[in-house]
Amino acid sequence: MEPGDAARLGPGRAARALPPRLLLLPLLPLLLGRGLRAAASASTGAAADDSSAMEELATEKEAEESHRQDSVSLLTFILLLTLTILTIWLFKHRRVRFLHETGLAMIYGLIVGVILRYGTPATSGHDKSLSCTQEDRAFSTLLVNVSGKFFEYTLKGEISPGKINSVEQNDMLRKVTFDPEVFFNILLPPIIFHAGYSLKKRHFFRNLGSILAYAFLGTAVSCFIIGNLMYGVVKLMKIVGQLSDKFYYTDCLFFGAIISATDPVTVLAIFNELHADVDLYALLFGESVLNDAVAIVLSSSIVAYQPAGLNTHAFDAAAFFKSVGIFLGIFSGSFTMGAVTGVVTALVTKFTKLHCFPLLETALFFLMSWSTFLLAEACGFTGVVAVLFCGITQAHYTYNNLSVESRSRTKQLFEVLHFLAENFIFSYMGLALFTFQKHVFSPVFIIGAFVAIFLGRAAHIYPLSFFLNLGRRHKIGWNFQHMMMFSGLRGAMAFALAIRDTASYARQMMFTTTLLIVFFTVWVIGGGTTPMLSWLNIRVGVDPDQDPPPNNDSFQVLQGDGPDSARGNRTKQESAWLFRLWYSFDHNYLKPILTHSGPPLTTTLPAWCGLLARCLTSPQVYDNQEPLREEDSDFILTEGDLTLTYGGDSTVTANGSSGSHTASTSLEGSRRTKSSSEEVLDRALGMGDQPVSSRGTRLVFPLEDNA
Repeated sequence: MEPGDAARLGPGRAARALPPRLLLLPLLPLLLGRGLRAAASASTGAAADDSSAMEELATEKEAEESHRQDSVSLLTFILLLTLTILTIWLFKHRRVRFLHETGLAMIYGLIVGVILRYGTPATSGHDKSLSCTQEDRAFSTLLVNVSGKFFEYTLKGEISPGKINSVEQNDMLRKVTFDPEVFFNILLPPIIFHAGYSLKKRHFFRNLGSILAYAFLGTAVSCFIIGNLMYGVVKLMKIVGQLSDKFYYTDCLFFGAIISATDPVTVLAIFNELHADVDLYALLFGESVLNDAVAIVLSSSIVAYQPAGLNTHAFDAAAFFKSVGIFLGIFSGSFTMGAVTGVVTALVTKFTKLHCFPLLETALFFLMSWSTFLLAEACGFTGVVAVLFCGITQAHYTYNNLSVESRSRTKQLFEVLHFLAENFIFSYMGLALFTFQKHVFSPVFIIGAFVAIFLGRAAHIYPLSFFLNLGRRHKIGWNFQHMMMFSGLRGAMAFALAIRDTASYARQMMFTTTLLIVFFTVWVIGGGTTPMLSWLNIRVGVDPDQDPPPNNDSFQVLQGDGPDSARGNRTKQESAWLFRLWYSFDHNYLKPILTHSGPPLTTTLPAWCGLLARCLTSPQVYDNQEPLREEDSDFILTEGDLTLTYGGDSTVTANGSSGSHTASTSLEGSRRTKSSSEEVLDRALGMGDQPVSSRGTRLVFPLEDNA
């Protein structure tokens, strides 16, 4: 086509007649721009993919490094425990008593803490801080939008402005700082349960009145005395300018509650090794077990104290009585929950054949016992109280239903867990002195705390002993009172309560002071136990089943003037009405229902309950071929325990001699005979060497205390 032809065809037809290449020339800039933008977009997408891949790789590396550090931190504590065990063996082999295993664990923890603190370089840094001035409170969880990606952050605690530049830069030190809930949910349950499960009930119950007085009244008195004295110390610190933040009266009472939790583990271990006086051991052990429970409930009640009005720290009578009600409610609810769990476990082990499978039986026992703690915490009660009374209930009832293998396994299992958990906590105490980042050291507060706990201990040991002696035939001697005053060590419970909340300035100061008090009492007071026993002339090398000598001025529960024939009468007088009130109901109804021991319910329940009685009574009660199990009996009738077994007739003397006896009564006594547990108790307590006959009953004196 010629150019002239295009002119003749006109503009429209000429355009249509142009070659395709010429028609694309005007569109070239537009097409080129789109292509460049497409290429740039593809390049940007590739770069974003590469960046995302790099982030994922970095995240994986961080996760691997975090896992490695977690393994190293746990390995550190395992090595600490291993070293502690080997050193304990060496000390026992050399008969060294000036330092207990818990003190060793703390020393090794201190050494490792120093190494981690000053021997490891900083491995991480912090980015710039972001301001959230529009918010008036801290959030437990934050979702942060960073360039369209959301990241979750959790609250670790408040940092004072003066320490913003000294925040821990070492990831390893952060790893060895455990969440306080680890102590409460994992480490404390086996310690507290073992205390209840291994309770020497014979000595515990015959000193029950004194133990309850020391544990409840004593802890309350100690809490308020220490709290008021420390409030005076805080006022002094404010005057001299050593108080840099708020410290309220309720904070002082809270400190008094947590520091009133005694833990004389060092003293009791030495008592056990030297076979010190069993009644002194029972008083100290019983007080420490119960006052831990009282202290934690008391601290919870103080935290719950919320007066009406603007001043939330002023005294308010309504709020005070509300806190008292909370204390009673939490304690009674926790006690009920622990006892019910123990009863349920006893029923399960009695009415099933789990004893044929000891492994399953032991596993169920373990899970039911541990779940008591978590169940109480989940329901708003206190797990420490619940698991303590669960242990006591398990030892009194469930233990009788277990197979021989399960008895041995449960005892050893909780003993090992108790040993490892306790030494782990004391190792962590030594470590925390250097790895914890929120210490507040105040010399005035620390010295005041030492003086306050000394005065608080004295203010409840000596006055309570005086009032208790007014109603006792045989008094608590001055040497026992001095030893109890000396043995007020602080330990795992006080530490766990103090570390649970370290968010505020006041709580941080309490934690630091509590840590130093634990160090001092374990090392100094624990190390001075043996010399103190000698200086106070307290008997050692005592057989647990032996009565104190007549001329001993110490605490004599079963002391009397006559020979063995008078033991029953003396014990009846000393046994206290509290035990006798409980004994009849427990012996006649609870033991037969929950265990394979006790009298048949057909002899204790009314005749119209015959069907129910036959259903609930174990066949072993009627079958004399299988020895009935009640080795953990706490029938404190004489200095030796009383075991009652059923299924055959026998005659037993108080010195242990027995002979078979044929019952002349028929089974019509199954209706409710005069030989009820109360009569059995009276005859047992009042008899000398005269034989006692009881249909289907065998009395054994003494029985070794296995619990």
